[in-house]
Amino acid sequence: MASDTQLNSETQKTALVTGAARGIGLATAKSFLADGWRVALLDNDAETLAATMQALGNSADQVLKLDADVSEPDQVDAAIAEVGERFGRLDALVNNAGIAIFGPLMETSLEDWSRVMAVNLSGPFICTKAAVPLMLQNGGGSVVNITSISSLRASTLRVAYGTSKAGLAHLTQQQAVELGGLGIRVNAVAPGPVDTAMAKKVHTPEIRADYHDAIPLNRYGLEEEIAAAIRFLCSDAASYINGQMLSVDGGFEATGIGLPTLRRDAER
Repeated sequence: MASDTQLNSETQKTALVTGAARGIGLATAKSFLADGWRVALLDNDAETLAATMQALGNSADQVLKLDADVSEPDQVDAAIAEVGERFGRLDALVNNAGIAIFGPLMETSLEDWSRVMAVNLSGPFICTKAAVPLMLQNGGGSVVNITSISSLRASTLRVAYGTSKAGLAHLTQQQAVELGGLGIRVNAVAPGPVDTAMAKKVHTPEIRADYHDAIPLNRYGLEEEIAAAIRFLCSDAASYINGQMLSVDGGFEATGIGLPTLRRDAER
């Protein structure tokens, strides 16, 4: 008979988070760890990932570092195999890895377009296909794809990024329809403007003011707030939720054109 320690190890849930070296991915990994899950953190930025793992300070049996590019099937297959070898199961996959190359339509090169599609759309396709067999060894699990509010509304300079995220929103439904019968739920989280390190670097005060005007909650979201939504969709509390996209955006999508003057008038 297995000892209590062995039994706990065998039944302890495991999550794989891609793009986990920083930002929303790291916040999500921390959320899983806080709830007692084991977590595999995958990223193609080996240097930052190594520093992240050191900063986490978790015991070696709770975390796993995976250096891989989600757009490379061989690397993804090797990463999933390593998860199986280390943890023996996979209960949740968070397809968070993504890149953004912003620019006008006529200045977006085919090379940039192809790279964005490879990471943002092909990546979740590749990772999910690789993860399914391991998930099925324990009866199923949950996949959460990280789309964007840009999958729901067009915006300037986002021809590649927005299109890739819109494609991922549809891929989420395709995956949900086909994998639901196997016991694997697939949903998406669509973040609105989030106070990530990148946003703090590239969003000027004028851009931030524009976003504040368009968001009813009048602020950017926090990485931890996105992580909380992801964790919910991976939890048993979401056991009958499949094929859905949850916008975590402070009401940004609900505002339509959201004329600031009219909204301020209504708030008086």
